[in-house]
Amino acid sequence: MGPGDLAQAIAPLRKLFKPEDYPELLVGLAKADDAAVYQINDQQAIINTTDFFPPVVDDPYDFGAIAAANAMSDIYAMGGQVLFAINLVAFPDSLGMDVLSEILRGGAEKVAEAGAVIAGGHSVNDKEPKYGLAVTGIIHPDNVKPKGGAHPGDVLLLTKPLGVGVVTTALKNGITDEADVATAVASMKTLNKAAAEAAQLANAHSLTDITGFGLIGHAHEMAHLAKVDFHIQLEALPWLPGALRYGAAGAFPGGMGRNLDYFGPWAQFGPGVSQLVQDMLMTPETSGGLLVALPADQVDIFMAHCETAVPIGHVTTGTGFIHIQG
Repeated sequence: MGPGDLAQAIAPLRKLFKPEDYPELLVGLAKADDAAVYQINDQQAIINTTDFFPPVVDDPYDFGAIAAANAMSDIYAMGGQVLFAINLVAFPDSLGMDVLSEILRGGAEKVAEAGAVIAGGHSVNDKEPKYGLAVTGIIHPDNVKPKGGAHPGDVLLLTKPLGVGVVTTALKNGITDEADVATAVASMKTLNKAAAEAAQLANAHSLTDITGFGLIGHAHEMAHLAKVDFHIQLEALPWLPGALRYGAAGAFPGGMGRNLDYFGPWAQFGPGVSQLVQDMLMTPETSGGLLVALPADQVDIFMAHCETAVPIGHVTTGTGFIHIQG
């Protein structure tokens, strides 16, 4: 579902649940963010989120691990720690229980890697398999990393390479190299746990994870909420092996067009940015990295604790525009 459709669908809910009536709800429907945060006392707030989707790869175990990493990513995008998760399963009668068992094993082992536990689940019969998690995390109320917290002068870091969306679409189209798929799968299975911990150590101002709205869509959400502009250097962006080649072959998921329609007016591309790259930056990602805004004097601290992070730009005063310089 595209961002415009989502905004329209939840508009009545924002009228029903007004922030002033729920002061303990630190993060909810009032502003777009990655997860809900509810304060339970002076020292603790719980974080809650959910995510599930159909397979993006062929191997059931890898699918389960990717879906679990993706669902937990929203906890990390708030700066939190994962406590426990509930399995969400849609599964057809036509597939054997051995397939479902592998999906669940992949998810469970990824949750265990996060230091958390699977506490239960719910399943329904469906024509197409889908899997994900409802996840609960915890954080000190003062340490929540809001999507709209970026400050002018901040440096922007990205913690995973881009291009998962085109690699997985190319896989469906049968045009991928095995090594490229393996690298993309490894990236999707990587938890954002280290990045979230680094964000706390480096006093990051703002985080979000790069998923369905693509880099530009999620960057715009951050910038718009903070009333700033983001300036991103094209040559600094990391790409998965083969990603640009598959994009040039037209392996774009359907969400790219919806993102382009909705976020396109907020993107300003320099003369050196090709149409291919413009489309790639609008392309949905799955289990992508964190986009981090933090003070310039904290960059080295962050990168020492999250070795995959790369600086990609900076923040200025503004109104939510994303400037891509070639």
